[in-house]
Amino acid sequence: MSKARIVGWAHSAFGKSDAASTEALIREVVGPAIDHAGVDIADIDGIFVGVMNNGFSRQDFQAALVGMAHDGLAQVPAVRLENACATGSAALYAAMDFIEAGRGRIAVVVGAEKMTATPNVEVGDILLGASYREEEAQVEGGFAGIFGRIARTYFQAYGDRSQELAMIAAKNHANGMGNPFAHMRKDFGFDFCNTVSAKNPLVAPPLRRTDCSLVSDGAAAIVLASEEVADGLERAIGFRSRRHVNDVLAISRRDPTEFAGARAAWAKALDDAGLTLDDLDFVETHDCFTIAEMIEYEAMGLAARGQGYRVVRDGTTRKDGRLPVNPSGGLKSKGHPIGATGVSMHVMAAMQLMEEAGDMQVSGAKTAGVFNMGGAAVANYVSILERVK
Repeated sequence: MSKARIVGWAHSAFGKSDAASTEALIREVVGPAIDHAGVDIADIDGIFVGVMNNGFSRQDFQAALVGMAHDGLAQVPAVRLENACATGSAALYAAMDFIEAGRGRIAVVVGAEKMTATPNVEVGDILLGASYREEEAQVEGGFAGIFGRIARTYFQAYGDRSQELAMIAAKNHANGMGNPFAHMRKDFGFDFCNTVSAKNPLVAPPLRRTDCSLVSDGAAAIVLASEEVADGLERAIGFRSRRHVNDVLAISRRDPTEFAGARAAWAKALDDAGLTLDDLDFVETHDCFTIAEMIEYEAMGLAARGQGYRVVRDGTTRKDGRLPVNPSGGLKSKGHPIGATGVSMHVMAAMQLMEEAGDMQVSGAKTAGVFNMGGAAVANYVSILERVK
């Protein structure tokens, strides 16, 4: 079986975009990604689109928008994937399955979301679609309220870790200063992130504004190719392993501070790769909220349950630490256009492994971990990547 390789990519700026729609955002990245890969548009065998939508746009059927944006792709089979905040990774994995099943040799993956044109109150309700509405629809604060509840439960069990959450926010904003695509390129510092103020109010106690990722517009695209095709191209990033593990949607039916699905995905991906965390040079992880990143330290095995604060305190996850986490700035600084996020995270990792990450670069990075999740650790995707060419 021929393995799928990442052979090219493109990334738009994240933030409040002048692009009027996901179609316009898709147009920004698909052509440049194909050019970056060095393949002919006529050789594309499949298109895989990640857009959550769920109300951000009245235009649905968005897989067909790639053909609207690029005439040369109008007759290429296209499909759209949706898996909450892991929509981009769902599209990427489906494209990999397509190539590895022998149905095609080259595929384009594009993730996009246009969010900022939607009023904030509607954004909150749209995002609650990634929760179990029957039980969680009335949670105050929307999806931030879901993670505020998780943070309160965590604090009750393990102590108030507000300072460590502020340290995570400050770390990611400092890292985001080096990311030219980031929505918020501003180094706020620990004191600002740790202090409740008019500019940093409580959003969903104990979470402050700086504990929450940004509502953003943006798109990212990846070109995948079979091993045989990749051998003749300029660059190739391989997957040592990839795993997708789901957990129960309803928070009432599980311990929301465990991220058990994430823990299982990490354990299986590392076992498949024949590696340990010590073999990774950096990780891009899903910091939709700072409490998520801290629990993810525990889920990936950096710390025991309730001890994630220790790796924040000792600097393990800083860019110059033992295992840098989110050298791109993460969702916290880079932004979180839902459908684009999973694709973006893999682009950030690929840039590092090809030593094309500029000011984000982690010196000597050869092996990467990517963790992207949908909902409150419901759909959990872990990729272990390495440069193969």
